[in-house]
Amino acid sequence: MDLTGKKVLVVGLARTGVALTRFLVQAGARVTVTDLAPAKELAEMRALIQDLPVEEELGATQPAHVLSYDLILPSPGVPPELPWLEEARRHGIPVWGELELAGHFLTRPVMAVSGTNGKTTTTTLVGEFLKASGIKALVGGNIGTPLSSLLSRQQEADCLVLEISSFQLDTAPHFHPQSAALLNITPDHLDRYPNYAAYVASKAALFQAMNAKEPKVLNYDDPLVRPLGREWGNVFYFSVTEPLTAGAWLADGAIRVRLTPEEEAAFPLTEIRLQGVHNLENIMAALLLSLKAGASPQACREVLATFAGLPHRLEWVANLAGVDFYDDSKGTNVGAVARSLASFDRPLILIAGGRNKDSDFSLLNDLIRKRVKALVLVGESKEHLARVWQGLAPVHLADDMTDAVQRAADLAQSGEVVLLSPACASFDMFRDYAHRGETFQKAVREVGHGTTR
Repeated sequence: MDLTGKKVLVVGLARTGVALTRFLVQAGARVTVTDLAPAKELAEMRALIQDLPVEEELGATQPAHVLSYDLILPSPGVPPELPWLEEARRHGIPVWGELELAGHFLTRPVMAVSGTNGKTTTTTLVGEFLKASGIKALVGGNIGTPLSSLLSRQQEADCLVLEISSFQLDTAPHFHPQSAALLNITPDHLDRYPNYAAYVASKAALFQAMNAKEPKVLNYDDPLVRPLGREWGNVFYFSVTEPLTAGAWLADGAIRVRLTPEEEAAFPLTEIRLQGVHNLENIMAALLLSLKAGASPQACREVLATFAGLPHRLEWVANLAGVDFYDDSKGTNVGAVARSLASFDRPLILIAGGRNKDSDFSLLNDLIRKRVKALVLVGESKEHLARVWQGLAPVHLADDMTDAVQRAADLAQSGEVVLLSPACASFDMFRDYAHRGETFQKAVREVGHGTTR
């Protein structure tokens, strides 16, 4: 694809928009960036492209002269059904996501990971398994480094390992990974999609451009994911509940992985540092992708012995007076919170709340009734959550995160757990889930001087 002289509109000046802008200018395109936010609110991002010959249209609900562009590139957070984007499509102007554009410039094979929960942990593990095996991999996508930022470095790598979100897939109909894993599908982002079926279809689109010979990794235990395997060839399942004849499963205190009848490896659970049933699923998916790509089983075992997880994903923070505090700020949907609650067999105080994504919080009712000693609710959705979960556990409404942590600490007794797992987006009070987690951890430190490890 030749972008020289093409007039391109980048919609959304966040991390992906900045990466796209730099790539497009380097490729010779004439770039305009647009964002709903006014210039003063975008100072940090504008500084990252101030050295580039770029035009700006900031603070407007719709850019001027939409039909004058050769290509329009909305960032993942921009709803693709905006009327002016629809108008551009009707006039034959391509409206692509970053993933679609970057796909035209890929020269290395891609391993893709998607699913509602566990994407980042699994993607990171694949990268670590490959690195430990001497395979050069670039890791990015939704995990942090946009694909367009990796393109200039791909010649250094043997492959690219990408975390892929449903938002990215929605605007990348021709995205073609050479291997891919779909971890799970649970309700999320229902404020963005017309219904749950549309969200499921978006996730399943991960495989739409792959051929029958390219390996696909699917969760056997997920009732929405498992049937998808009938549609494609070369499918490898993983399961934490069922013994399988191929793929990955649990047996005799180990994860067993069999890619061919002659090729089987065991990974003892006692040698795996990462805890939780949901993380066993993530590990299985990562092993299937990595071993299929040539990773060494022994190198993978060495990684599993030391890999403790990622920040804000069921991260142990401190022990204060016998109470363990865990930061699961990445738990932004019901499915993620369910997995986190199921990881504990001790009474816990759950801190939840934030911006509602039209989620069905009642799906957590049984787990809350069985496992939660008290609820501390915060953010825009706290009153709504209080109504949904009324009678399941005592409810306490907090003014902010500091207040929530103090209330939870007062309620907890030695041997119990305080868990931040919000089930909601963070944007009502914080920049993102990481900012929310950092605020939680700061508040925990202020409550007392706990031990760390």
